[in-house]
Amino acid sequence: MILSCGEALIDMLPRQSADGEDAFAPYAGGAVFNTAIALGRLGAPSGFLSGISTDLFGEVLIAALDASGVDTALTIRSARPTTMAFVKLTDGQASYAFYDENTAGRMITPDDLPALPGTVEALFFGGISLMVEPGGATYEALMEREAGSGRVMMIDPNIRPSFISDEAAYRARIARMIGLADIVKLSDEDLRWLEGSHGIAAGASAILAKGPKIVFVTEGAAGAHAFTAAHSVFVPARKVDVVDTVGAGDTFNAGVLAALHKAGLLTRAGVAAPSEEALRAALTLGTRAAAITVSRAGANPPWAEEIA
Repeated sequence: MILSCGEALIDMLPRQSADGEDAFAPYAGGAVFNTAIALGRLGAPSGFLSGISTDLFGEVLIAALDASGVDTALTIRSARPTTMAFVKLTDGQASYAFYDENTAGRMITPDDLPALPGTVEALFFGGISLMVEPGGATYEALMEREAGSGRVMMIDPNIRPSFISDEAAYRARIARMIGLADIVKLSDEDLRWLEGSHGIAAGASAILAKGPKIVFVTEGAAGAHAFTAAHSVFVPARKVDVVDTVGAGDTFNAGVLAALHKAGLLTRAGVAAPSEEALRAALTLGTRAAAITVSRAGANPPWAEEIA
């Protein structure tokens, strides 16, 4: 099982009422939640670990996970409220306003963390869950705990600069978690934020030097790269009519993880020396799945049978 560890929230997406008034509609979401959903829909064994409320929005989140075949046995339930993210779309690009104080997801602590069953082969981390306390410290503690277990670790920081209250502390956490990771995925914007404007290849090389074995870098409508010590692979994105980009990177993450799982490479040995063909297959599934997500409203990842 691939265990996605991080935030689940309600995306409030902009809509218009029947009377033409501006409004918001609630959709289950969150970067790490979206990856778990996409993994389940792509047919990979998917599980989710997060703090989830017992309120009505928490029940919406659990129902969405169940409907996509995601194992929710490791979720941490509480009566605290659900995180809300109000979304603004500008030319299809999403920006966010988060409401996250004292929520079920944010307030989990290391004492809440369950023991993981032997079926967990890989853990995925990222999103806004790493920017706030005590949840951020809890996910870092989980990664540190499990890094010695032999399980594969992947991180996509999915950086939201406007949501970071202590940049120095956040940069330090991401550096530590990248050092523990086997796989790192970054958007080109994330890479520039972390490593400066030195170009994608140079930035990826700097990330590889910190310890990871595979670095994926997405360039939106252009496509995506994979870098290892031995290989550099690029796959162009499919051309589609973009409705919005909500969940695109999250779906890409699921695609590369699902491809590596299918190839039997989600082991420490497997990710240490993947072939060029395996990397290309991972990028291809990631970009094709993401293209379907951006072609429809909200974070609505494709099912396996939709991938041509």
